[in-house]
Order: sequence, then C-alpha cells, then structure tokens
Amino acid sequence: MSGHSHWAKIKRAKGAVDAKRGKLWSKLSREIIVAAKHGGGDPTMNLKLRYAIDKAREVSMPRDNIDRAIKRGTGEIEGLTFEEISYEGYGPGGVALLVEVMTDNRNRTAGEVRKIFERGGGKMASAGAVAFLFERKGVFAVSSSATDEDNLMGIVLDAGADDLKPIGDTFEVTCDPGAFNQVKAALEGNKLTPLDAEIHQVAKVPVDADTESGLKVLRLMDALDDHDDVQHVYSNLNVTDAMLAATE
Repeated sequence: MSGHSHWAKIKRAKGAVDAKRGKLWSKLSREIIVAAKHGGGDPTMNLKLRYAIDKAREVSMPRDNIDRAIKRGTGEIEGLTFEEISYEGYGPGGVALLVEVMTDNRNRTAGEVRKIFERGGGKMASAGAVAFLFERKGVFAVSSSATDEDNLMGIVLDAGADDLKPIGDTFEVTCDPGAFNQVKAALEGNKLTPLDAEIHQVAKVPVDADTESGLKVLRLMDALDDHDDVQHVYSNLNVTDAMLAATE
C-alpha cells in the first residue's frame, strides 16, 4: 500500500492547486451529477452522492454549485450528459495503469487519453487487461502525530476497517467500500481528521521499478490526471521514497 500512499501525498499537493483554479470543482461536479443520475438526489439514500458531496465540501465548493450539480443529475435542470468509462493501459516499465473518466463524448476522450499515454511512453490496452490487478478499497491517511497505533487500531477495527499500516509519518487505514462511512464517522467522532479519505482502486500487488522509470510513470499519471475528463488515475507502481523526493 505504500506506493498508493505516496501517490496520494502527491495528489494532495496537486489538489490544492487544482482547487484554486476551479479544476477540482469541475471534476467533483461531474461526480455529483453522475451519482445523482444513477441513485437519485437524496444523499441520505444515495451513499455515492453523499460521498461526492462530502468531497466537494472538503474543498470549499459552494453550496449553490453542489445543488446545481444534483439538479443536473436528476434532470431538474438541463445540462450535458456524462458517462463513466475506465481506460486501461501500461506505462514505462510495464506498470499497469487504470484511468477512470467521466465524459460527454467518449470518442473525443478516448483519442485524447490515448495520445497522453503515447506521449508519456505508455500505451492503451484493451478492456480487462489490467483491471483485475486492482481492488476497490476505502483508504484513509491519518497523521501519526495525532494518535498512536494502538489507539487508532481500536477505533478503526471496531468500525469495520480491514487493516492499518504505519507508512512514513502517517497511518494508512483500509476498509471495504461499504464500511467507508462508518470508519470515517468513527475517526471524526474521536477528533481525528484524515489527511486523505477516498474510495480508491488499490493495487493488489505493487510492482517495483527503478527510479527513472518510476518518475516517468508518475509524470504520465500527472498528465492523465490533468485532463479535464479524467477523475482518477491508479497504478500498481510501488512509489519509493527516492521517487517521492525527486518529485518534490
């Protein structure tokens, strides 16, 4: 899981920049629209919508923007129709990449994503080529300065978490997606605010790469993530401290 945690740290820094320029709000609006479209506009009955709204609030997205996105999803107001698609491929060194997008034009997005792969030294693959290498998990990063391992373990395991690992200056907590809200509530109930709280695709078995190849993969992931239609980018790269230091 360490590779995932390091990429999450890079994403947190990038997310702060994206939030300032409104890019993150745009991506979160799409998540809300699609969640409301498929599960209705009531977040108490639609957990996917509640999760998307919580993420929007965490980055200070205005209430009017959230309400407008919900209404677009339920059809109360007109707007573009988005669909969820996953693209699969390989980066430098044969590292597996899984890209989740929300788009109003799949042909345009597919072509643009393919070009990003090629420019970054990777290549697109057919559906199913790498998806089996990942599993969906709730993932939390909690600062080790906020609590100790024994205390945190008692809190999260009682709430339904699967695992807890110390990684650098954080503890990484993982759970089944169905237990995400319970674990989050347990953390907040104990005055522990996660540095990162997401439902991610996590690599079942991270793969090693040399620092040079790893940095190329991270640059490719960053380029993919920067595309307006791309919501999430995942890899099975084991991101090392050396790679993380080089990105900083």
